[in-house]
Amino acid sequence: MILPSDGLLTSSHQEPALTPAKSGGCGCDSSTTVEMDQKVQERIAKHPCYSEDAHHHYARMHVAVAPACNIQCNYCNRKYDCANESRPGVVSELLTPEEAAHKALVIAGKIPQMTVVGIAGPGDPLANPEKTFRTFELIADKAPDIQLCLSTNGLMLSEYVDKIKQLNIDHVTITLNTIDPEIGAKIYSWVHYKRKRYRGVEGARILLEKQIEGLQALQEADILCKVNSVMIPGINDQHLIEVNKMIREKGAFLHNIMPLISAPEHGTHFGLTGQRGPTPKEVKAVQDNCAGNMKMMRHCRQCRADAVGLLGEDRSQEFTKDKFLEMSPEYDLEQRTAVHDGIEKFKQELKIAKQNARTGKEFTHNPKVLVAVATKGGGLVNQHFGHAKEFQIYEVDGNEVSFIGHRKIDQYCQGGFGEEATFEHIMAAIADCKAVLVAKIGNCPQEKLHAAGIQTVEAYDVIEKVALEFYEEYVKGLGTRD
Repeated sequence: MILPSDGLLTSSHQEPALTPAKSGGCGCDSSTTVEMDQKVQERIAKHPCYSEDAHHHYARMHVAVAPACNIQCNYCNRKYDCANESRPGVVSELLTPEEAAHKALVIAGKIPQMTVVGIAGPGDPLANPEKTFRTFELIADKAPDIQLCLSTNGLMLSEYVDKIKQLNIDHVTITLNTIDPEIGAKIYSWVHYKRKRYRGVEGARILLEKQIEGLQALQEADILCKVNSVMIPGINDQHLIEVNKMIREKGAFLHNIMPLISAPEHGTHFGLTGQRGPTPKEVKAVQDNCAGNMKMMRHCRQCRADAVGLLGEDRSQEFTKDKFLEMSPEYDLEQRTAVHDGIEKFKQELKIAKQNARTGKEFTHNPKVLVAVATKGGGLVNQHFGHAKEFQIYEVDGNEVSFIGHRKIDQYCQGGFGEEATFEHIMAAIADCKAVLVAKIGNCPQEKLHAAGIQTVEAYDVIEKVALEFYEEYVKGLGTRD
């Protein structure tokens, strides 16, 4: 079996047998989640940003060829040469289309499970149309199996849908934060359209009109559309359910409600004026309220504009310009196909293991609990507690295991320095969880977690299986199992 491991695929790494869980059933989505039709699922099957399942196995890369932007959001500050920041609009270096295509071919060989090349900035791809489309043309010519996608604010989208269709760009993301220009005036500083700068409600209204035009044009062209919405407490948080309803009506198939990233050191308007971001609990509540209307994206990492690798990891510093320009492209379609076949085989084994977990036992009137999972991908509990830089959070009720999001943390193992402060940060991130599922954990952090009322489970197996086994033991301890 070919197993995803550490962001690379090797045929020598053998996976533990996928055995059925002892109890309960498992699933990826709650009963309130709207399912996507089969054709859409097939189109996103290898796109980690569009498919929750794919993000465990396939990688993506963003190429930073679009520096200019035609709007100014109060949550955005485009930064360059910022290797230590991980958020949209940040890059270490800009590329020409030719450099970007070369980089894509290099990485397609180095990371054969990389299936998607996207352009998401650091500005707006459609404010830089020549560079954006030239990049896509070069990549499509040399690497026909790589999917192409772009992320835009939507201001110029309707004017370029025909070109997007022509280039077989099948995935487009629009960032749409409000359908009320009055609210938009609080989110956008200005909008530059047709050589004129508009501010306040007028600018927000122009942007919204063009976003709706773009949404409808994508639907007519049969191009998949995901909508990103930044959740800003006190401004648009209660309004996002209205946004959700509108975008569904206009043809979007996936909605990504993501938290405002707001810190003074980022230099954004919201960061400097003290606008707080939402808590994970607040984000989940809004996502849950919208989930009955359309499919929600909960695995977003709010990536850099030059991100490389699996979601949740960033290997961009391995492929800086001075490095990748010295590398010869190793794009090999046959090799990549073999790797992808291996991933699909493993996914089928994973699917069977989840199905086998259904033993017919039913849990009723039991509480839903959260568990934090240390994982390197592959849908497995397979990472040491001390090596984790994020935890994936799952909600478990004994019958279902539902992914609800991720929480970034500081890595605990840092050579003995700062571990006490780091542990406090970890605790703040997972304080509402009942257990941490890890491949291994040291005695010291384990004791600290237990003292805080958080159980630890050491395992190397399918996430759903481990979570369900924990839950059965958990409810036995409560004495509430029916």
